[in-house]
Amino acid sequence: MQVTNSYASQLGADSTSTASNSTSSSGNLANENVFLQLLVAQIKNQNPLEPQDSSAFMGQLAQFSQLEQLTQINDQLTELNTTATASATAADSYTGSDSTTTGN
Repeated sequence: MQVTNSYASQLGADSTSTASNSTSSSGNLANENVFLQLLVAQIKNQNPLEPQDSSAFMGQLAQFSQLEQLTQINDQLTELNTTATASATAADSYTGSDSTTTGN
């Protein structure tokens, strides 16, 4: 089911751009909120005599679930990259240094 401009205008969003390629968490959260608001608006404003096809509704929910999972994976990879960079920087500080060990 396609969202018409009247639904999007009620929410203050552009119906043609409900998602962006933003990498920030706040941007992703805003996109998730817009998606949920549009989904609720679709359900509220559908024609009771011709309700939305349940397979289309489930498809939208599956897309939202995939988006949420990909966002979480992206956040975890960003955190892992930050940790790896910090570890590499710490290891570089020991390059060229002498070390002394004592043994039994």
